[in-house]
Amino acid sequence: MEENFRDSIGTITEEGKRNWIFPKKPSGRYYDYRKYVSYFLLIFLIAAPFIKIQGHQFLLFNVLDRRFNIFGFPFWPQDFHLVVISMIIGVIFIALFTVAYGRIFCGWMCPQTIFLEMVFRRIEYWIDGDRGAQMRLKKAPWTGKKIRKRVLKWFIFFLISFIISNVFLAYLIGSDQLLAYITDGPMAHMGTMIPLLIFTAVFYFIFAWFREQVCIIACPYGRLQGVLLDDKSIVVAYDHKRGEGENGRKKFRKNEDRDALRHGDCIDCFQCVHVCPTGIDIRNGTQLECVNCTACIDECDHIMDSINKPRGLIRYASEDEITNNNKFKFTARMKGYTAVLVVLIGILIGMLFMRNEVEANVLRLPGQLYERKDNNIISNVYTYKLVNKTTKDIKDVSFKLLSHKGEIKMVSQDSFTVPAENLAEGTLFIEINASALTGDKDRLKIGVYSGDELIETTITQFLAPRSYN
Repeated sequence: MEENFRDSIGTITEEGKRNWIFPKKPSGRYYDYRKYVSYFLLIFLIAAPFIKIQGHQFLLFNVLDRRFNIFGFPFWPQDFHLVVISMIIGVIFIALFTVAYGRIFCGWMCPQTIFLEMVFRRIEYWIDGDRGAQMRLKKAPWTGKKIRKRVLKWFIFFLISFIISNVFLAYLIGSDQLLAYITDGPMAHMGTMIPLLIFTAVFYFIFAWFREQVCIIACPYGRLQGVLLDDKSIVVAYDHKRGEGENGRKKFRKNEDRDALRHGDCIDCFQCVHVCPTGIDIRNGTQLECVNCTACIDECDHIMDSINKPRGLIRYASEDEITNNNKFKFTARMKGYTAVLVVLIGILIGMLFMRNEVEANVLRLPGQLYERKDNNIISNVYTYKLVNKTTKDIKDVSFKLLSHKGEIKMVSQDSFTVPAENLAEGTLFIEINASALTGDKDRLKIGVYSGDELIETTITQFLAPRSYN
């Protein structure tokens, strides 16, 4: 067989122009499984901002107000280390799955693939028809029928893009705020409406025109594939030993004994190419554009059934399995990723259990030194910030010294209330007799009380004259 190796991506012509992909409508068992997974994830994506757990939005990423809810747990800027660890866990989790199972995330769980293949393309099949009909429609002159189809498709695409933008806006500002904006009308919130329309245009551009180029050109994860994969990774693979045989591929002819002629099972029908959403020929091996969507598996299985050959010419397999008939093994690299993943998950769980519902910070006022008072009293001025991460008000809040004998004086009132999911700030003075100090910089332990209940402790420094050491 003549080997033809590409030196450019399949969606670019030899002249450097866009090679528009018209994939055949897929069908088969894997496509059905993908539909179930995709619709579940779509429902989750749309519903998550509107689900509340103990008053907290299930998922919220309010960057402007620095408020985050993950699975109903509220995170504040003080909890940012937890968010960072969660993101690292996500990256390692995806890397582990890529090492073991290739780009299965891209084909089954990536929002880009789900929206494109399970929403926009299905609408396109409904309006324009399958592969052949779409190709004929593109070449056809602009008749009334073509204009009606184009306008209908573009309008639906724009409407869905607008809905997607609103869903993402609910993740950013909160579903309650979004519903309030909708009730007030767009004219009352033009500062939000204009960015919303810009994002709508971006989504429309991606799903109506840019499409698979996101996976091939823009997505950094696709580029990492070449680094993470090896010959033991499970990917969508063509069994070249079975497909090529000794004398290569051959078109199917009825009543012909292909085994006697020593031809492979591949009949060179190109159905795996026609159904591919990125337009590649999987028979050339693992390629940058392949997102492991399994469309070629379903199509090839259908062809094998029609010529009475066993399924699995294209299947989930590693190159090592196809070449050397070695079954999947958990390699040392996979074990390393797993160990790191387990350690990080353990650290995250431990931090979540140790995470307080109230965060207290008492810091000396910048630029201020101590003050000497009567009766050998040393005074320092502080600012305090209390963050209430719960959905209930914390009432009758006060401060007490736990490590030294002394007095804490609030500037405004002796006690105060911290509103639910909010913070309280203010100024206080700490006064300690010099005889109770051990040096010019003492560490003070301060208790935060709600009534008589200790709800949090914090540490700060107290400055005193060096002569009191």
